[in-house]
Amino acid sequence: MLHIRVISPETVTGKVEEILAADDAVTHVTVVAGAARSPRGDLVEFDVVREGASDLFDRLRALGLEESGAIAVGNVDMAISGAADRAADRTPGLGVDAVVWQEIEHKTGEETALSVSFLAFMSVACVIAGIGVLLDQPILIVGSMVVGPEFGPLAALCVGLVQRRGDLLRRSLTALLVGFPVGMAVTVLVIWLLTAADLVDRSMLVAERPLTDFIWRPDALSWVVGFLAGIAGILSLTSSKAGTLVGVLISVTTVPAAANAAVAIAYGVGREAWGSALQLVINLVAIVVAGVLTLLVQQVAWRRTST
Repeated sequence: MLHIRVISPETVTGKVEEILAADDAVTHVTVVAGAARSPRGDLVEFDVVREGASDLFDRLRALGLEESGAIAVGNVDMAISGAADRAADRTPGLGVDAVVWQEIEHKTGEETALSVSFLAFMSVACVIAGIGVLLDQPILIVGSMVVGPEFGPLAALCVGLVQRRGDLLRRSLTALLVGFPVGMAVTVLVIWLLTAADLVDRSMLVAERPLTDFIWRPDALSWVVGFLAGIAGILSLTSSKAGTLVGVLISVTTVPAAANAAVAIAYGVGREAWGSALQLVINLVAIVVAGVLTLLVQQVAWRRTST
């Protein structure tokens, strides 16, 4: 269930109340006339079950509340209410399966900003993975996967393709096309510095690395794992199960592949650089294809459920 707070101009509040009164998914409606000060207007608060939220948001936004007022959304972790139970019973579908498109667009949109923090996380993740490759330490590889911020733009790319949102596509592609090269460039520089300090050397890369050599040796399973991770990642976003996303992050080798390529470039080992680059491309494409297909299936399935 979602809790919605609306600031509505006095001239629009009546229409808002009409929309809420006609919607079976809405409950716990409160209206306080003239309570809002910035922007000025009436305060309308209510709860809506997730399975009915997306259509409701579309109707509220059609009133122009984004420009003349405000719509704020929060999650209700627990509601002890017969009215809430009845709203869920009246609305087709299950909340856990509901796709609230506005929520997904907002979440993924926030992750696409090419910020200093994004580049810093990407660089740190790549350097950790690069050291993990040289030491043949899977624990460092796993750590880099968790630190890496690349899934946000990948999810935004999927949403942008399905929703035909050019702004999301541009921002997500920019973040990915800038983020990975920056992370790799920083890794190359760090490896050169560590080599100069005699902490690592080329022999560590070309030596047998049974625990991490899978990173630069892609196969059919690389696609399968990336595809499954893409499905799980999108489902974790649409169902608001953030815990699942951690498992997704540590199941794909996007950051480790970029880092392995950077280390190979730093030491001039062309075969590993090409293999790692191929692994990176396979994982990125698999995640995006799976994410788009998952969103399309959810979209179709939800339309059938709600009709």
